[in-house]
Amino acid sequence: MAAEAKGREAERQARRASRWAGPWIEGLARFGYAAEGVVYAIMGVLALGVATGTGGRTTGQRGVFALIAAQPLGRPMLGLVAAGFVGYALWRLVQATADADGEGRDAKGLARRAGYAFSALAYSALALGSGRAALGSGGGGRSARDWTAWLLAEPFGQALAVVAGLAILGFGAYEVYQAYRAEFARYLKLGEIGGRAGRWVVRLGRFGVAARGVVFGLVGGFLVLAAVQHDPEEARGLGGALHALIRQPFGPWLLGVVALGLAAYGLLMVVVARYRSISPG
Repeated sequence: MAAEAKGREAERQARRASRWAGPWIEGLARFGYAAEGVVYAIMGVLALGVATGTGGRTTGQRGVFALIAAQPLGRPMLGLVAAGFVGYALWRLVQATADADGEGRDAKGLARRAGYAFSALAYSALALGSGRAALGSGGGGRSARDWTAWLLAEPFGQALAVVAGLAILGFGAYEVYQAYRAEFARYLKLGEIGGRAGRWVVRLGRFGVAARGVVFGLVGGFLVLAAVQHDPEEARGLGGALHALIRQPFGPWLLGVVALGLAAYGLLMVVVARYRSISPG
């Protein structure tokens, strides 16, 4: 009886998710993955230039927005990125609320869906920032230090900052775990990619997801440090975390490896945009 009930529940989830996985949401999702891929690839290439001494800069998403906006036809291109992030945020919301990937309602499934909901909020903020930059009304927004200073000034702000830092650190660790397990591969149509190409996608994807996890782990660690020391100047965003790598022993090598990983993650997202299964399970 339990198995039958579980089967019926899975069927209900699949029917509910399939109502959302129509052409419109599939197009938004694929556009969003592509936009994320472009931004991370640029971020990685810029950081690689710093590591190799050929130019570039260590920056996060908002720095990439400013760079794109400064190029010829940059604002229209940035408008497309903003639209992509809107699509990505909506897709994450569908994943969280309608269970479009069939994650289920057990503890693991609910944790994944909660992560999708948080991602929807984060990419909504990125969509707003890139949209403002595309319109020429600024897009920098508050820095990690500004947000940390605001949080530390609030009641129980120090404790909240520690919790937030640990959560980001945990997310980074989970990304590294996902890289080890190649969790992203279960959503890809590897058969359409081909045998050898598919294996390379998995290898580069593992490298890219792990590098992203390392950077987010650094961001979380710096936020915990800022909270413990009650000093918002210790907080770092993605760009600050990358810059911190260059100041370590063998810094150019460390930054170079992570920069290549971020570029690999960007390429993975472009592949995901084309070959991800936008359907239940």
